[in-house]
Amino acid sequence: MAFVVSSGQLATTGGGVTQGWAPPPLRAAPWEYATIWRKQPQVRTVIGFLARNIASIGIHTFRRLSDTDRERLSDHPLAEVLAAPLPRVTQFRFIERLVSDCALYDDAYGIKLKLNGKLRILPVPPTLIHPYGGNWIAPEYYQTPGGRQFGPDEVLHIHGYSPDNLVSGTSPIESLRELLLEADESAKQRAAMWRGGARMTGVIERPLDSPEWNDKDKRRFREMWRAFTQGGGAEGGTPILEDGMRYVPVGFNPEQAQYIESRKLTREECSAAYFIPPPLIGILDHATYSNIKEQHAHLYQDTLGPWLVMFEQEFGVQLLPDLPGDNAGVYCEFNIQSKMRGSFEEQAAAASTATGGPWMTRNEMRGRNNLPAVEGGDELIVPMNVTEGGLASPRDTAPDSTGAPKSGRGPGVKSARPSGLGTAAGERDALSVSLVRWTEKAAKGLLAAAGAKSASPAAGGPLAKAVMPDLLELWAAGHEDRLAQLQVLLADHGFRLAQIGAWDVLDIWNPEAEGWSADVMFAWILAAAETHAEQHEQAGTDAIAAVQDEPGDDWQTALQSAAAGWATAAAVRAVTASTELRSFGGHDAAGASGLTRKIWRTGGANPRPSHKALDGESVGLDDVFGNGLRWPGDSGGETKELVNCKCDLDYAKEG
Repeated sequence: MAFVVSSGQLATTGGGVTQGWAPPPLRAAPWEYATIWRKQPQVRTVIGFLARNIASIGIHTFRRLSDTDRERLSDHPLAEVLAAPLPRVTQFRFIERLVSDCALYDDAYGIKLKLNGKLRILPVPPTLIHPYGGNWIAPEYYQTPGGRQFGPDEVLHIHGYSPDNLVSGTSPIESLRELLLEADESAKQRAAMWRGGARMTGVIERPLDSPEWNDKDKRRFREMWRAFTQGGGAEGGTPILEDGMRYVPVGFNPEQAQYIESRKLTREECSAAYFIPPPLIGILDHATYSNIKEQHAHLYQDTLGPWLVMFEQEFGVQLLPDLPGDNAGVYCEFNIQSKMRGSFEEQAAAASTATGGPWMTRNEMRGRNNLPAVEGGDELIVPMNVTEGGLASPRDTAPDSTGAPKSGRGPGVKSARPSGLGTAAGERDALSVSLVRWTEKAAKGLLAAAGAKSASPAAGGPLAKAVMPDLLELWAAGHEDRLAQLQVLLADHGFRLAQIGAWDVLDIWNPEAEGWSADVMFAWILAAAETHAEQHEQAGTDAIAAVQDEPGDDWQTALQSAAAGWATAAAVRAVTASTELRSFGGHDAAGASGLTRKIWRTGGANPRPSHKALDGESVGLDDVFGNGLRWPGDSGGETKELVNCKCDLDYAKEG
């Protein structure tokens, strides 16, 4: 076997090793990456997600004393340089920049400085520094735009993988370039469409037997059409097609072009390139509390884990040798435990069970609540059921002689269900009343603004004739306010409905609600409220558009009928949303209680045939039923399977 002798200088071994090799040139690509980050919201979302989450973890310095012991070093030079890389630069901003640069360029740079005798790091954007010379193993030096050169030992350089050298990384943006270019072109096409008054491109057909036009006629029509199409048609009025002309659209309309699906696909591809679970960056199509909770653990283990290890090892290799003092056994580590801990209730339950007794004094708990200490509050109080009752933990209520796991409400186990929570039917009716009243109020506002209020048939006599205003314009004026009000209304009732559904399951299987918290459902409930609000608002818009599209002398009556129809749709929407929210709450509680099977129970006086056929069907907790739904009312399914559904679920354990 042959060896290369380099006198300890690894950088000198590259000559002649790879023929034709040259250091990576200073390309225009870094500037392109910066432009992509500024203009592509999906790229900025995923990179910002990585950088903010890693920077928020915090990094600590330790010395390893043995395989089972270590000590925290808060005054070690490594801890100091990571805590304050530069004057007025926080650890958060320092880590955020390094992660962002690595994610965008696959290269991150920092120049090592000596300030007041201490090592400090100046982060440098990859567009302003570049390796030169050397070989495929290591560069000879780094150079900044001003011509200043720095040796490899004067630069902190963290980079990823490149298939052809060990000097620099390859940006993930390269693999996304074509997809991002397609998204950019799509955005340009949409912008052009809106500049043209949201009209599609098309051609004008003129019958062959039409009178022949002279040059003056052609010029007149061309100028009229140009005045209409330029500037969105706002100043050109309405075009007049003469001699039996026909406007024939060509190209895709927005629905056919699938703009929303395209934008979602771009975000999904970007998240996949950085190994981020889609629900964590707002893609909630198949999100549930159970899988979001699992993906939260996945985030810090599989998504951020490799990043954290990379930075920990790079700091140890590139910074530690430059620091004075005893560095034996010193290393840094991100404080990931702070993110992986459960809620305080979960931590307290686990600690109490693990220690077999109380683990906090009264004064420690008072301190957590900003209360002063009390005399005698520094002693642990051990309940009698632990010292004399033979129990392993003060959280137990009775010894389990069989050792069998709990699988439901046992004798003497009282449910922790909150008082005053109400029933599913009562809360569903309350939502229906609230949503219908809100809908009627919003409709009356439009009727008054349109001057149709006075056209009530109850007033007697013929309806007053008036020119119909632009109803859609009047309606659009209050769009944002209506959406906000709807979301609040739906989220308020939805949170109670989800809790009712959850406790219907917990009362049977987990009456003390161990491992479950209502608060963790709130993010999903907000997303569901937003979806239902947008759908209900769109239903109102569609009803008004139908009146707008068919103007007539009786438009006022038509508008009143549309308003009444929207109020009827509100009652149906309330039932649909109630079923979904209650079902989600029960499903969430079932997952937290260790249940593994769910059984469809058809409900309602006249269930649809597809639901009647499902009655009794049993599937795994994370599977879907024969109609493609995860639970009754699942908004991810087809609309025909959701509307006015009153079905329910039962749950069971395997075996």
